[in-house]
Amino acid sequence: MNHALVCLLSLAAADLGTRRDAVVEVVQKTSPAVVYIGTVQLVDGFRTRNPFQEFYYGEREEKRAVEGLGSGVIVDASGLIVTNEHVIRGASEIHIVLADGRQVDAEVIGSDADNDLAVLKVNVKGALPFAKVGTSSDLMIGEKVIAIGSPFGLKKTVTAGVVSAVNRSFKAEGRTYNDFIQTDASINPGNSGGPLLNVDGDVVGINSAIFASAQGIGFAIPADKVKRIVNELAAFGKVRPAWIGIDVQPLTADLRRRLGWSRTDGALVFNVDPGSPAELAGIQRGDIVSSVGATQVEDAEDFTVRMKSYPVKTPLALSVFRGGQTIAIAVTPVEFPARLADGLAWDRLGLRLKAGKEGMAITAVRPGTAAARIGLEPGDLVLRLNNLPLSTEPSFREALIAARSSRSVLLLVQRGRLGYYLTLPF
Repeated sequence: MNHALVCLLSLAAADLGTRRDAVVEVVQKTSPAVVYIGTVQLVDGFRTRNPFQEFYYGEREEKRAVEGLGSGVIVDASGLIVTNEHVIRGASEIHIVLADGRQVDAEVIGSDADNDLAVLKVNVKGALPFAKVGTSSDLMIGEKVIAIGSPFGLKKTVTAGVVSAVNRSFKAEGRTYNDFIQTDASINPGNSGGPLLNVDGDVVGINSAIFASAQGIGFAIPADKVKRIVNELAAFGKVRPAWIGIDVQPLTADLRRRLGWSRTDGALVFNVDPGSPAELAGIQRGDIVSSVGATQVEDAEDFTVRMKSYPVKTPLALSVFRGGQTIAIAVTPVEFPARLADGLAWDRLGLRLKAGKEGMAITAVRPGTAAARIGLEPGDLVLRLNNLPLSTEPSFREALIAARSSRSVLLLVQRGRLGYYLTLPF
């Protein structure tokens, strides 16, 4: 071989070695575990009138198929996939495109809208490549991270950036979102559900959201929260409602002054349920919860949302301010007691109900309540609560527990052949 050609090849090989940096190695190591998720959702279409059908059936509403896309990451060789709940929400079909090009159907093991996480399962022969879910607790501002996903359907797109912020909270569309990793790695529609990786190739977050009007501002759900929720979804198919037994309220300027609290953040405890984990741990009325799991609590709403990311039997550390001192308290949530759930409808809505043929039948209405003033009567049927169908007493109980931190609930009530929606304070 020509000596000059040998030198050129050697130089090219050396040049390739210097170009193989941490990002390249992470992509080569981890991209086989990243999948494309395609969905089909049936939605209401335009109403069409057929004079012959209309005579017999009335107006007919057509359904049309809408396709969606997103990303996911395999976290176990058996085929467990983590993605965002909003990627698969309402889907009648879910298919996965693996790194080797195979397209397979997926089943939903569990999903949780509050934390925007879902676990899927694909059944294929042999072990699948998977990514290790690391920790987000030691992320550093400015640390390099890599996002892999399918923005706008462009499979296996890689972007890199840095961690711009951690423990980021923001409000959008009337909801509070908290404890996010903020990154300037480009994240676009279709990246949702894909992994955010550190330079070791560990999953440190699941890409979830962007500010549509901004550039270089993306958000990922931190890995520590992902592990808590995914373990719960994989084991039980849902996140069991966790309860520590306290109610909190916002801190006004007057309350802060009276309690000696010089900061503007935190949530004030105004009720501690007897025998609850909170009471057993020593939390008292008048305490100000300043942090959960070492993350600052912005306000009462932030505390309520944050608690939803801690499943049952997951110990958490609280910092509370009392009498001029900050106290560290460890408390372990338990499942919301059924005895308390059964009382929520009467105590908060002023209604007693029992399972009927099509929903929950009202058997009593407490005088003086909003339900009584609005005209609800025994015999009315409650078909949905916050758009959750009510067919059994357990489903009704679950809907009440899910709504327990809300200020109001939306009910679908049927009387005779007519149905109507109404909102009641909760």
